[in-house]
Amino acid sequence: MDTTNFIKQVSENPLLRFLGVKVDVATAERVVLTMKVTPDVHQYVGIMHGGISVYLAETAASIGAVIGADLTKVTPVGIEINGNHLRSVSRGIISVEAKPVYGGRTLSVWNISVTNDQNKLICTSRCTILLQNRPAIAS
Repeated sequence: MDTTNFIKQVSENPLLRFLGVKVDVATAERVVLTMKVTPDVHQYVGIMHGGISVYLAETAASIGAVIGADLTKVTPVGIEINGNHLRSVSRGIISVEAKPVYGGRTLSVWNISVTNDQNKLICTSRCTILLQNRPAIAS
């Protein structure tokens, strides 16, 4: 896989562009995304909506799973995600770091941490990705 072109394609995703997400690190062993928290992502009480954390967590895990997969043989798809929201954030920069904890033939499990710019944990998440036994791209 051409990782550079894949990251460029991911970065051009309209929702990621709207959110201002930057892909800082993207490997099969670690993915780091950053985003500035603005009122565009606030819920009604002025803090970031928890769904943003979960969306970014699955995005980071998916990027890592795709980079680590042979897409001529498998199609990675998310099948489960959970998130524990531990602290609120209303401004600043958040960082999303995903690391694999299990990489099997059919499943990939990732732990994801969302932290604020003081490195305090905002959300912890786990995402399971199924590696479907069908090509995502032609060989």
